[in-house]
Amino acid sequence: MPVQVVPRPNLSTSWLERLWSSIADRGRDYANVPAASLPAAERARQLADALLSGRGEASGAALARELVEAIKALSPADRLAFCRYIAAGFAPDEDALRDAVEAWLADPTPARAADLSVAAEPPRQELLRRMNQAQGGMAALVSLRQEVLGVVRAQPELAPLDSDLRHLFASWFNRGFLDLRRIDWNTPAAVLEKLIVYEAVHEIDGWTDLRRRLAADRRCFAFFHPALPGEPLIFVEVALVRGLASAVAPLLAPDTDEKAQQKRANAADTAIFYSISNCQDGLRGVSFGNFLIKQVVEELKQELPSIVQFATLSPVPGFRRWLERHADDPEPPLDADSIAALADPATWETPRASAAFEASLTRLSARYLTETEPGSGPLDPVARFHLGNGARLERINWRGNVSTRGLQESYGLMVNYLYDPDTIEANHEAYATGGVVARSASVDALLNPPRRRAGLRLRGG
Repeated sequence: MPVQVVPRPNLSTSWLERLWSSIADRGRDYANVPAASLPAAERARQLADALLSGRGEASGAALARELVEAIKALSPADRLAFCRYIAAGFAPDEDALRDAVEAWLADPTPARAADLSVAAEPPRQELLRRMNQAQGGMAALVSLRQEVLGVVRAQPELAPLDSDLRHLFASWFNRGFLDLRRIDWNTPAAVLEKLIVYEAVHEIDGWTDLRRRLAADRRCFAFFHPALPGEPLIFVEVALVRGLASAVAPLLAPDTDEKAQQKRANAADTAIFYSISNCQDGLRGVSFGNFLIKQVVEELKQELPSIVQFATLSPVPGFRRWLERHADDPEPPLDADSIAALADPATWETPRASAAFEASLTRLSARYLTETEPGSGPLDPVARFHLGNGARLERINWRGNVSTRGLQESYGLMVNYLYDPDTIEANHEAYATGGVVARSASVDALLNPPRRRAGLRLRGG
């Protein structure tokens, strides 16, 4: 029988939003609100001008609310036109900035530096701050940046606005403002539905699948922000198991036996972080994951003292592209015959056929995961994230993910990154200051194999 979820009442409006709404109600009589009969795009521009030039708190709240509502009502094309308007029309005053630069060059004191900082800040940032005071202002700005990110490469004139939003979001979504919550089957249905939509690593196939991921031998945690109540910013899914998990399929397999789930939870000694999903595209570039994992480790240590090992089961999303990109190098990583064989899935995707590729591809993936580029770290984005957070590259798992996506990204390889609470900070410092990739003895063995070895012919080892 399908699982039924009964939605709870919407209690998402925060006291702060209600306060600003009340102030805006009282301030509307004092605000110079442009006529509703104006064309929508022109009215939005006039509201922006009025909001930035105003000084009264109540009238400002009223104008901010009007502007947020006006922007939401614009067509997508008019909304982007409005973004171009504030990107170009609310830049720093060039004369004032030039004077501040010259004054600092002549007298480089802290006071002159402060004056320069004030002159360099675009009025656009103050406009965005005032918009954020409206009820729903934060959500509107996050949504606006999502639209900007979708076109900024084609419309580089929007880059200043994107930069300002990212700068402000980094402060507004500071870790001190975030609320870590455990998600379980008693969480409001509106939030549970969003997990199904936002899951970006391993798709959730409806309510039954979601319930499995919230069972006794599973955990799910998410960060929330008071200005976006009911909207998870990022969430992590955790499996409680014995030892390091080497494949994702068993973690995602259907299981409705609640007694068995509880028995596994009681016997578990390892927490496997198998999926981390960012939920808000408009917050791209604002980091939450490092805080999330470390805090979840602390939460699990307190709740479950039997859990003594914390690790991920992570994808290697760039490995196959990297190998194919170097196929035409003068000294390619694999010989031509092997590269040709890998181009035909029928020759290697079955367990029996792929065994011939295991030794060479796992060694090449170790190389891919540990090679670094100056200033950017390892080539793989997932590796950069976990190693930068202080994890250790612990183990490479052959055929860890044999889904279509897993095979397309990495020939099915997955990786365990180990979060050892005793070495996280030392690993992080070594990585941040010297680019040192913390790795286990088993990974070292892949990087430095014996001279004579079986498997495919490997070049450039």
